[in-house]
Amino acid sequence: MHCDQCQESVKGTGCFVRGVCGKDELTAKLQDVLIYAAEGIALCSEGFEGKIDRKYGQFISECLFVTVTNTNFDDVAIVEQINKALAMRDEVRALAGTTPEHDAASWSGSTREEFLAKALTCGIDSLSEDADLRSLKSLILYGIKGLAAYTDHAAVLGYTDDDIYTFYVKGLSALTKELPADELLGLVLETGATAVKAMALLDKANTETYGNPEITTVKTGVGTRPGILISGHDLRDMEDLLKQTEGTGVDVYTHCEMLPAHYYPAFKKYDHFVGNYGNSWWAQDREFESFNGPILMTTNCIVPVRESYRNRMFTTGMAGWPGLKHIPARPEGGSKDFSEIIELAKTCQAPTEIENGEIVGGFAHTQVIALADKVVDAVKSGAIKRFVVMAGCDGRHASRQYYTDVAEALPQDTVILTAGCAKYRYNKLALGDIGGIPRVLDAGQCNDSYSLAVIAMKLQEVFGLENINDLPISYDIAWYEQKAVTVLLALLYLGVKGIRLGPTLPEFLTPNIAAAIVEKFDLKPIGTVEADVEAMMLGN
Repeated sequence: MHCDQCQESVKGTGCFVRGVCGKDELTAKLQDVLIYAAEGIALCSEGFEGKIDRKYGQFISECLFVTVTNTNFDDVAIVEQINKALAMRDEVRALAGTTPEHDAASWSGSTREEFLAKALTCGIDSLSEDADLRSLKSLILYGIKGLAAYTDHAAVLGYTDDDIYTFYVKGLSALTKELPADELLGLVLETGATAVKAMALLDKANTETYGNPEITTVKTGVGTRPGILISGHDLRDMEDLLKQTEGTGVDVYTHCEMLPAHYYPAFKKYDHFVGNYGNSWWAQDREFESFNGPILMTTNCIVPVRESYRNRMFTTGMAGWPGLKHIPARPEGGSKDFSEIIELAKTCQAPTEIENGEIVGGFAHTQVIALADKVVDAVKSGAIKRFVVMAGCDGRHASRQYYTDVAEALPQDTVILTAGCAKYRYNKLALGDIGGIPRVLDAGQCNDSYSLAVIAMKLQEVFGLENINDLPISYDIAWYEQKAVTVLLALLYLGVKGIRLGPTLPEFLTPNIAAAIVEKFDLKPIGTVEADVEAMMLGN
């Protein structure tokens, strides 16, 4: 195996024996095969002038989501997805009535044995013999993986965008071809443009379905009743679970990236939706153990499962872990059946309390724009000197203490804009407020980084600035996996420059490609806390 798609891979060069995430060589190879099969669907779709039926486009979203870091480790489930992908590839080929010119035998006319023989050699190293071209293709692939996850979430709520599916055809097909660097760099930016569409689509899906997030205080303590802990990102799963647990005597708690569910008006009516339990995804093994009740993992962010809670942990959607009970997809027009989880919860003890405090969030773009006059006045009066966007991912490495230290070192006249699980590095610190405006404004999940871009563009309009980079905003972004790559490409497409990225630059960027991106977009690696804070306050 060779996997270099996350920030924590071994020694910063990639995982070759076993993934830091916990996946073994077989799982890694099967995920490579699944990507290869999805590329086959895209190539066959070129027979439709790059268009693709929504059914196949959404299926590609699901395939790519399966391969996002920490999502699915269940080899049986991945093989089932591969078989579906091969069947869909052949459907598309038959409908198109053509055979792709490129690598035709293995892509569309092959037997299963021929396909697998080639697919098993088609990992990341096969993208190109040229390291720089392979680097650009990796950036495109990982960006598409992230936007596929966001697109899948929107589709679950009934929202789709055919332009995104059309880009799958173009982007995934390009990965199989020998293209020059300038054309691939153009596709990198097109991936960023499509990422903006995907995040805007999901924002629309979430807000039109559940309302615009509101400023909300979330408790971190526990009650005396048994509970169910829901983690991941899927709000439709949250809705189904809350409806089915109402009146059962079972409370519902959020974990990690499900925390922002508390901010949506539609969920506030449930009295048994009591609070958030725990912290970032990487601490889940200890926190799941002390929770005592069932855990529902709706998407990515699974770490190796301990025996102590294996019999009360469930997966659903694209998530999977071998041996865990998987809750099937909801029937068309219906809901998922969480009755088994609820009945198990009734037999469990209440959660063991690990903290008792409050978290304030709900500062998505609609809410912040509603406060625009107050924010603008604070900027004009000098009460707020600078905004610092500290969005993105958290991780287990000690180097991520940098983000906590930056939050504590920033002057009292700065406001932190955040989204994603990176917030757990500072969202429980007593950083105070500026004239009633909290110094940490949490917009929500990683996909809600879109809100931060909307806020920046609105401030640009309010202040009458020609360039978004003239705003008193600095970007100090933490990345871990492919959705953070998607967010980064979206920001670059929107013209944001001077972004600091850490804890390390992606290892799949060769020195030449990293240098080109640094020069074009003024992308910076993080430095020391003191130097970075000083530079950001000076607008550098």
